[in-house]
Amino acid sequence: MQLEPVDPELPISIRDEDAVSDDVPNARKIKNKTAKRLAKLTTLQAKLYGDGRYAVLVVLQGRDASGKDGTIRTVFGACNPQGCDVTSFKVPTPLERRHDFLWRVHNVVPPRGMIGIFNRSHYEDVLAARVHGIVGKPIWMSRYDQINDFERMLIQNNVIVLKFFLHVSRAEQRRRLLKRVEEEDKNWKFREGDLDDRRLWDDYTDAYHDMLRRTSTKEAPWYLVPSDDNKVRNYFITGIMVRALRKLKLRYPNADPNVLLRAEQILTV
Repeated sequence: MQLEPVDPELPISIRDEDAVSDDVPNARKIKNKTAKRLAKLTTLQAKLYGDGRYAVLVVLQGRDASGKDGTIRTVFGACNPQGCDVTSFKVPTPLERRHDFLWRVHNVVPPRGMIGIFNRSHYEDVLAARVHGIVGKPIWMSRYDQINDFERMLIQNNVIVLKFFLHVSRAEQRRRLLKRVEEEDKNWKFREGDLDDRRLWDDYTDAYHDMLRRTSTKEAPWYLVPSDDNKVRNYFITGIMVRALRKLKLRYPNADPNVLLRAEQILTV
């Protein structure tokens, strides 16, 4: 009942039926288990902040309405905002376009002690840039290796990289987009480009497949998260987050004994 990293040596399936997982507990158990995992994530994130040896970079990719915002609200809502940053990547600015495509990304990589969440990311430069013909094939093909080298460098500098592809089916995306149009607290987020991308569903599927196959590495693997059910999505992601943070064997730093002695002297008066 946990997701394993994408293995590029094995067949990768991102069909509509893969957006649903049957290998999960019932709804009540999912709710209880996710609540326990969120409590553990709260504790571990506090230790990460105090420990200060590692940073965690969380990359969220997926089609429109795949649940990136919901993941941030629910899963990372368990984190202390002081130790958590969210970056949403929009269309590059004129200044960003004058630099290499990773320049704006490196600038917001979280410092040690922090969890940084990318709502979309540098992977748009092998997804949207490819599907919409913004750059030619030789350019976006070369970016796979550049991304792998970039993430390897981050890992060698104590940045843990966790990448989640939120996989939603075409029917579920349609339902969510219609809901977004109908509800005024959501329809302001709707953009015409969402419809254009939906028309390019198969082209994006090919691009996602190549992204997963070429950039799921041992150091920075992708997790293919079934996301038609939000509760199942959150259950899997919280499990991976807790498991990854536990592996770091985080600890709070030792207090300065002189400071403790001084505090004891002052506070006993």
